[in-house]
Amino acid sequence: MTDSTELPIAIDAMGGDNAPGDIVRGTLLAVAAYGCNVALVGRRVEIERELNDAAGAKPTLRDRITIVDATEVVGMDEHPANAVRAKKDSSVVRACQMAANGEASAAVSAGNSGAMLAASLFAFKRIDGVARPAIGAMFPTRRGRTFVLDVGANTDCKAEWLAQFAVMGSVYAQKMMGIASPTVSLLSNGEEAEKGSALVQEAHPLLMAAPIRFIGNVEGKEVFAGAAHVVVCDGFVGNIALKVAEGVGDYLFATMKDEAMTSLSGKLGGALLRGKLRGIRDRVDYRHTGGALLLGVRGEAIIAHGRSDAIAIKNAIRVAREAVAADVSGTIAGALSAMNNQQPAAAAATT
Repeated sequence: MTDSTELPIAIDAMGGDNAPGDIVRGTLLAVAAYGCNVALVGRRVEIERELNDAAGAKPTLRDRITIVDATEVVGMDEHPANAVRAKKDSSVVRACQMAANGEASAAVSAGNSGAMLAASLFAFKRIDGVARPAIGAMFPTRRGRTFVLDVGANTDCKAEWLAQFAVMGSVYAQKMMGIASPTVSLLSNGEEAEKGSALVQEAHPLLMAAPIRFIGNVEGKEVFAGAAHVVVCDGFVGNIALKVAEGVGDYLFATMKDEAMTSLSGKLGGALLRGKLRGIRDRVDYRHTGGALLLGVRGEAIIAHGRSDAIAIKNAIRVAREAVAADVSGTIAGALSAMNNQQPAAAAATT
């Protein structure tokens, strides 16, 4: 059981399509599974009602949950930066402020991802030397998992930002995936160094010079083959890749289910394979991934899927706990500081 004095994880209880109900239920699942402390941030009356209605809200679990009243909510359709500036008492802003001020160990939100990005930047600030934070996501592969970034924080990028993403992704793979020397690739339309957009071609030599194990370009089809532990791209390409992957996964499993129901033999075969297929589905299901870490800010911020249900919220809280235990943001800050110190020395040596 976790020490009762452990800082809580601050959860935006009003963020997401299924808030606050599934946020509260997911929090209860996480508290029961991990023995952690959680601060539910949002409209107190609504949160208390959900807690009272939730099955399994035992007193021992309730003791680990606090409610932090926040009167405003940032909607999914609002302009992120404007909403964060205008709604100082919104649940997402308050959750990030709690983590930045040392009242919580991390912040989690399934709400407006742009607002979570803006709130994190305002509250945590960027790590020294980071031009832009990046959102990373796990992709399932035949060899395990591949960490892809950026998947949505920066639709337009500069080459030097991709080099920073590569360093941050490499640190993440070491700390969160347990890979001692992770391989890093650059997403392109061909493996050759001269292939790709102007951005990709400009970024390639920068990744070659970065303190990472860069193995060159990788094509989209190779991401799911596990060609590299970390794959780097701009947020526009990464977000499309993520959404296409989710859509293909949904299509394949829905099609298999429909086909299995067309005949008795299909139904029998489906019943026999159900256990195996469930395990495969869990590997591609965003609910089991939990949430994506926002890398490049001075704290642990987790962006969960807007459609998150209770299971997804439980796993987002797990990701937050793991990030805090691994001190991901602190380790990234150290790695970038070392890289920035090496660059002037290397430049001086060549003059």
